[in-house]
Amino acid sequence: MTDTLPTALFTAAQVREIDARLIAAGTPGFELMQRAAHAAWRALRRRWPEAGSVTVLAGCGNNAGDGYLIAALAQRAGWSVKVLAVSDPKRLQGDAASAFAEAHSAGVAIEAWSAAAPLQGVLVDALLGTGLSGEVREPYAGAIAALNTSGLPIMAVDIPSGLCADTGSVLGCAVRAELTVSFIGLKLGLFTGEGQAYAGVLVFDDLQADAAIVDQLVSDTVRLCKANLPRLAPRSPIAHKGSFGQVLVVGGDLGTGGAALLSAEAALRCGAGMVTLATRPEHVTASLVRRPEIMCSGIESTYGLSALAQRADVLVIGPGLGQAPWGRSLLSLAAQCPVPQVWDADALNLLAESGVEPPVDGLLTPHPGEAARLLKCTTAEVQADRPRAARELARRYGCTVLLKGAGSLVAAVDGRLALCDRGHPAMASAGLGDVLAGVAGALLAQGMAPFEAACLAVWLHAVAGERNGELGRGLAAADLIPSIREQLETHSPCRR
Repeated sequence: MTDTLPTALFTAAQVREIDARLIAAGTPGFELMQRAAHAAWRALRRRWPEAGSVTVLAGCGNNAGDGYLIAALAQRAGWSVKVLAVSDPKRLQGDAASAFAEAHSAGVAIEAWSAAAPLQGVLVDALLGTGLSGEVREPYAGAIAALNTSGLPIMAVDIPSGLCADTGSVLGCAVRAELTVSFIGLKLGLFTGEGQAYAGVLVFDDLQADAAIVDQLVSDTVRLCKANLPRLAPRSPIAHKGSFGQVLVVGGDLGTGGAALLSAEAALRCGAGMVTLATRPEHVTASLVRRPEIMCSGIESTYGLSALAQRADVLVIGPGLGQAPWGRSLLSLAAQCPVPQVWDADALNLLAESGVEPPVDGLLTPHPGEAARLLKCTTAEVQADRPRAARELARRYGCTVLLKGAGSLVAAVDGRLALCDRGHPAMASAGLGDVLAGVAGALLAQGMAPFEAACLAVWLHAVAGERNGELGRGLAAADLIPSIREQLETHSPCRR
């Protein structure tokens, strides 16, 4: 997959600030609006070159101004054009009013929107821009419903109306676009939460903005891609297994032994020098049969784990750990070990309800439900503002946090945020989080810091999921491990 989008992600307020700085530096606001309209019109024609007909639904702000100018361009190109004004054009001000005047002078048919108004051709969503903060109200909710039930192709201008630009949450209702054309700076909400499901194909245009002005506003959120991923150094010709760390995976209570084994196998395949699995004695035989390279120890209590932990360079704890006394006691011991750690699954559930302290500078890998338990809120509240939840977890627990889900987020204690927009719907399958925890553990063992390890691990995991997801449903977690190994070698070759 060729990635041509920028890597910096911005909030709506930051994009407005860039816009204001561009205008202050001498680029008129109406000129920026014209550039946006031309960019959207080009994208529309590339995607639907034979459509010949456009219906623009316009609101009352600058987003509507973009829509009126798009309508003018389509009219001049000889297309059949109509604007349905959901807000009275008399309310338009400034550049948006100038855009309405241009559409009117171009001969565009403009009429008030009603639920009975016919829609035709490509539908252009120019209803609500990035400034929306509360839930969508009428008449916009009705117009959005009409768009979504029309069965016609939809292009959203800058962002689908009703989608929060900062969080990717749906504010009551939102347009489900087939194509979204975004301007000046990419909005974080297009990539996390429900953003990807509503934005469709994303096209970006910087509107020829002066890069020096844009770069004045430094974003603390980046979108992960090949260009900005951390790398493992090539290995020395005289390297040995002791050079790349010993990972101890702890988990696999009765009935869930496979989860810990998946983590251990992922750690082995991603380059850890040695991997030990501490699990229930009942699982040892199965582990040795499946992967004899993993040193498997059956343990009944903390006494058995203590000696293993003393030799470990990295701990991965939680996959299949359970919440019974066996798992609780092992987690209590692990928390006292002064080595880098990955806490996943039941380690997080126990952390949420007990007095155990997480490791200093550790890595927590919650899914939204686990994040909600850690924050003492609901899953819906986490999903309503995933960036805030990830950052709050990192601040509260003093750890790097990898919040899994659509648009996975990696939050550092210092507030930095990285987003992974790769992946595939076939990855909605049990065990994939166990694999991810093992990958992160292996990268820690090879010297990466927690934030960098989480960034690379989530990206490798997601890209491997895309590759395997091409076969469709039925993806098993173990299917990813060979692909992750291959992606890691492509990204960070073992030899110079």
